Amino acid sequence: MALRHLRFFPHTLPHKDFTPKPKLNSNRFSFNPSLSFSSTAPMAVSSDSRKVLVPIADGTEPMEAVITIDVLRRSGADVTVASASANPSVQALHGVKILADASVSDVANAAFDLVALPGGVPGVENLRDCKVLEGLVKKHVEDGRLYAAVCAAPAVVLGPWGLLNGLKATCHPSFMEKLASYVATTVESRVQLDGRVVTSRAPGTTMEFGVALIEQLCGKEKADEVAGPLVMCPNPGDEPTFMELNPVQWAFDNPPKILVPIANGTEEMEAVIIIDILRRAKAKVVVASVEDKLEIVASRKVKLEADILLNEAAKLSYDLIVLPGGLGGAQAFANSETLVNLLKKQRESNRYYGAICASPALVLEPHGLLKGKKATAFPLMCNKLSDQSEIENRVVVDGNLITSRGPGTSIEFALAIVEKLFGRKLALELAKTIVFTRP
Repeated sequence: MALRHLRFFPHTLPHKDFTPKPKLNSNRFSFNPSLSFSSTAPMAVSSDSRKVLVPIADGTEPMEAVITIDVLRRSGADVTVASASANPSVQALHGVKILADASVSDVANAAFDLVALPGGVPGVENLRDCKVLEGLVKKHVEDGRLYAAVCAAPAVVLGPWGLLNGLKATCHPSFMEKLASYVATTVESRVQLDGRVVTSRAPGTTMEFGVALIEQLCGKEKADEVAGPLVMCPNPGDEPTFMELNPVQWAFDNPPKILVPIANGTEEMEAVIIIDILRRAKAKVVVASVEDKLEIVASRKVKLEADILLNEAAKLSYDLIVLPGGLGGAQAFANSETLVNLLKKQRESNRYYGAICASPALVLEPHGLLKGKKATAFPLMCNKLSDQSEIENRVVVDGNLITSRGPGTSIEFALAIVEKLFGRKLALELAKTIVFTRP
């Protein structure tokens, strides 16, 4: 049996280790694991009053918005997703459609414990130019409350608003020169805290950013509680693996056509990360709703809009079908005769299919789609797999099948798909762009 091992080095705040220690190693994805805090003490926020605003706009980076929302809602925070325009339907980057809970104007007079700004261009410009949002955030800061921004937002939004003066901050590498004109010190830390402001670098650092925000809002114990089930790398220097068994060359149309089903209860982080990264690679990704309408309400109540209904999508053929997880979403997939038949035809024709989190255990296993295959799944679901020999690995490829563990492995999962379809060079380029690896 042929094996190929690729090594990744994700990093986060320390937390309970829900992932068994890996056994394998080889080629590396790595990045600077430093998480910096200034000596200025942050403001403490009562755990029973955690109201958070996440503004979004056309052109927002969907990974940064959705990961931030998802992670914060896991802590029990009351997160309002607000559109910077009057239209609640926001066209984020890479064709991801997010439906906001309200408009910024609707919440202009509300008080929040935290305002967290995602990046993405031109999303940050649309946020910066929203006068109602500017007034809200400036008052929020004057009141001594916690605020945060990731990627381009520190340089393009907070800096021009005068909210980083005299502070230490970070942002996306391509905006560091611009940031330098607004702050006392720029740093390359993946997450930077100075006083009441938290800044971070890119999509690849956003999960750490979200966990750091929970620590500021609710304390380290809550941050650790949330971080564990995300299946993030528990400690700097850990080396989770990508394992490949029975390697085959993935052949496909150019560009490859990929189906990503979504349903009520789908894990939004996993879905958006997969869609975002594969579209960055220029794959033709079709997002299909398993429900009877395009809009779905995901696991943490993020509202996403599909491109097409599954019944229409099923009329086409795909080089790859990829299932995100989420308990409710996986159950919906397993109950969809249309989707299960598509997956069976995919396997029978030796085309490619994959799943992450709950979906390998709740969809692929019960329908015989893991027979003779090695796979992994969310740690608490692995006991449902008939073959548990490779469950410790964060990403497992067995011939035409690829599986992975959970939200914290989604970037590795998507990059592994990119590597199988387009080669390692592009996977590494994308990893650097999103600051998943060291620039």
